[in-house]
Amino acid sequence: MQFGIFSVGDVTADPTTGATPTENERIKAMVAIALKAEEVGLDVFATGEHHNPPFVPSSPTTMLGYIAARTERIILSTSTTLITTNDPVKIAEDFAMLQHLADGRVDLMLGRGNTGPVYPWFGKDIRQGIPLSVENYALLHELWRNEVVDWQGTFRTPLQSFTSTPRPLDGVPPFVWHGSIRSPEIAEQAAYYGDGFFANNIFWPKEHYVRLIELYRERFAHYGHGTPEQAVVGLGGQVFMRRNSQDAVREFRPYFDNAPVYGHGPSLEEFTDQTPLTVGSPQEVIDKTLTFRDTFGDYQRQLFLMDHAGLPLKTVLEQLDLLGEEVVPVLRKEFASARPAGVPDGPTHAALVARDRAADPAGPADAA
Repeated sequence: MQFGIFSVGDVTADPTTGATPTENERIKAMVAIALKAEEVGLDVFATGEHHNPPFVPSSPTTMLGYIAARTERIILSTSTTLITTNDPVKIAEDFAMLQHLADGRVDLMLGRGNTGPVYPWFGKDIRQGIPLSVENYALLHELWRNEVVDWQGTFRTPLQSFTSTPRPLDGVPPFVWHGSIRSPEIAEQAAYYGDGFFANNIFWPKEHYVRLIELYRERFAHYGHGTPEQAVVGLGGQVFMRRNSQDAVREFRPYFDNAPVYGHGPSLEEFTDQTPLTVGSPQEVIDKTLTFRDTFGDYQRQLFLMDHAGLPLKTVLEQLDLLGEEVVPVLRKEFASARPAGVPDGPTHAALVARDRAADPAGPADAA
């Protein structure tokens, strides 16, 4: 089981002080948060991808490459890589390069994003979102697995005898998660390829995500990748903690009430009741997170959103201390204690290399 954090990289005014960080301050804060995540023993740091204000992470691989140089252990990922508007050739090149620089500590989550205007900004039609996702990933999948590619599709110019460079580290591409909050087609896509499925269940009631995850598990088994229980699932979540739950609610309420993503809608109490958001003590975070297994089955990765809505960096770092010191150690123990033997661990480069070598001892990973 892997635990980590993801950032959407929003630049939001602190509602308690009126102070708004500069883009430079927010970018440097995201780096500090990633370094802190490794320091407190988390497994994953993931960044989103946005191309519009008030967000700053327009170039995830640039940021992750910098973080890779300053860390040793943590897996570096994305919480969205836009498979619809990025050229799959460039995705193949950028993430293979990052994979080499980070010695394999890289995976990525593909998605369509939540900003409609990004499509025309990059010359695409939002009405083709699902077909773009399907075709672009088919090409990306092939580019990473075949050294010479001849390809023709609908949405980009053909490729003839093309080789994407650098080749994936050890001949093994980065692990891919397909992220979705609403589309069964994406669950089907993840299942078809035997990739991971990430349900970023931070806004909608759990029943919606139960249906998507069950579909993914069923289709994963249908395509012969294993049993439904062996499908690779990730979940999102949101937490805000203080040692005393009343203090947590009192401190977080102005941030919740004014947050661009969910402010001025349901109350904090309604939102915590209906979604995975937990505002309270470390024990309350532990208790609620453990219920996710009862709802969705055993899963491989849990990411928390913690640095949003204008929360100052100092507060976020305090949250990470609580998460790493008091919450995650208990969650690791509790999740492991009831985990069936056949359920796979969270994906790592070393595990993927070992799997491929076992399947094909004469393959490129063995030759490397």
